[in-house]
Amino acid sequence: MTRLVLASQSPSRRRVLDQAGVVFDVEVSSVDEPAVVEAASAGAELGAAETALLLARAKAEAVAALPASRNTLVLGCDSVFELDGVTYGKPYEVDVAVERWQQMRGRTGTLHTGHWLVDAGTAATTAEHSWLGSAAMTKGPLGVPESTLTSAGETVSSQVRFAEPSDEQIRAYAESGEALHCAGAFTLEGRGAAFIDRVEGDPNAVIGLSPAALNRLLSEFGRSITDFWT
Repeated sequence: MTRLVLASQSPSRRRVLDQAGVVFDVEVSSVDEPAVVEAASAGAELGAAETALLLARAKAEAVAALPASRNTLVLGCDSVFELDGVTYGKPYEVDVAVERWQQMRGRTGTLHTGHWLVDAGTAATTAEHSWLGSAAMTKGPLGVPESTLTSAGETVSSQVRFAEPSDEQIRAYAESGEALHCAGAFTLEGRGAAFIDRVEGDPNAVIGLSPAALNRLLSEFGRSITDFWT
């Protein structure tokens, strides 16, 4: 039986799959994200949606290359936040998160979540179809007939309207540490929910993984999300 492997250490992504009734294993990738982006951009700046899909692909392909991943389908995900055309990743530091929130409050930004699914049971996956240095993001290997796809990707973009928390509330939220490792310095499912007015798009994608997108990608391989239900 083919297993589904999530190439992510994110508790939020695991929770989304659990709540969707999906059976999966976890294998964390060791991708150097800045190096992947630098190699892909070749000196040019990548868009936020493009970056999210690129990193999702890098994570999925890195895990798919592991011997333990043979005969599995590997899903990689990555989220990138965009405000006024500027791309933001994880803040990591409290002061950075505070500064971000002071810019975001009362405004609307876009959260892009890339999803990339790799068939690790295909022997050629890592040898012939690993383009971590390519900025071209299309479904499936270029030039390969659709019936022999070894990978597929999709980015889900959602609009997030932020409330107007006070400076004290922003500081308290940042110091909670909840959003320091989240793209855009916010969470939809935790303390940050109090400071988000609305979401236009897929709320699960804002959390970090869209089951609907996963189902669409699985269909590229002739599979369904129901194949992995508990």
